[in-house]
Amino acid sequence: MNEDIEPVSGERAPLPFEDLAAPEPLDADPPAAARYAAFGSVVLGGVLGALVGYGVADVMFRDSTWAAVGALLGALTGAIGVGVLANLTLRAMNEWNAVAHPEDDRRSRRRRDRGWSRRDR
Repeated sequence: MNEDIEPVSGERAPLPFEDLAAPEPLDADPPAAARYAAFGSVVLGGVLGALVGYGVADVMFRDSTWAAVGALLGALTGAIGVGVLANLTLRAMNEWNAVAHPEDDRRSRRRRDRGWSRRDR
């Protein structure tokens, strides 16, 4: 062993990979257009569910109160179902966009051109 080299310890010890810079993380939000489309689809799902619920309750019962209850239940069921699907779709979009390495030129240029990053706004 070389006697001239003394081990460095304590506060003078360099940390491994101290000089490496971490890449900036990608934006976690899906694009605004996708969020607006998801909101619109939830509203549309609620309206269509209300129409189906009203139609089914109107055919089954003679009282108009039950038709209103059917419309309410149909609207809730339709909106919740489409909301779950919209949430899963937006999460899948996030994962799909986050898979690429941040230093990949083609991917970052395409995201920048589309305006998907909050840094560019």
